[in-house]
Amino acid sequence: MKLLLDSSSSLLFSLLLAQLPVFTNASPVPQRRPTDMDKLSNQTKNLMKLTQELLREHAFDSDVEPHRFRSLPEMSNRSANSLNNLELKPTLSQLHADLKLYEHHFEWLNKVSKKHHHPALPKLVEMIREMKSLINLLHRQMLRVEAPRLTQVTPSLPPHLPYQFDVLQSSHELLQHFKLFCDWAYRAFISLKPKVSAAQ
Repeated sequence: MKLLLDSSSSLLFSLLLAQLPVFTNASPVPQRRPTDMDKLSNQTKNLMKLTQELLREHAFDSDVEPHRFRSLPEMSNRSANSLNNLELKPTLSQLHADLKLYEHHFEWLNKVSKKHHHPALPKLVEMIREMKSLINLLHRQMLRVEAPRLTQVTPSLPPHLPYQFDVLQSSHELLQHFKLFCDWAYRAFISLKPKVSAAQ
């Protein structure tokens, strides 16, 4: 009789042990709330995707006349190697100033595109809206870490564009340049995330 009880207890114990993973998996795992740096990198990635879509949809074979825009942010000094050495406050301030500069250029492009009924107009409007949202979010992060806001440079924009072909060339150059910027900014936000946590 004692042997039977011991066997039953052992069997019950084995069954309970087998059910433990089920009970563990059934309990809800708390979701980690995305930080502002997560949101910044995600929004930048979304902007890069919109830029790539615009380039794909409205690509053309003609050679683009380079350097129509002389006041775009300098990208030649921003390499993948420099990402590990970024300082938090100066980088956030510079990215904010760069985005404000792009905002001016794309609002100008939106204005001239309306005159020529450019087919990319709806997506361009969406892109400017996303850009403004990213700028506001970045400014909020700057306030948290006390990063200074840089003095805005007045952009040097091309003169009146009389032909739709000129608008196409200008949009192509701007989008290509902005795609490079978004790719670097996305990596920069990821690289800066641990430094933000340390600063707060």
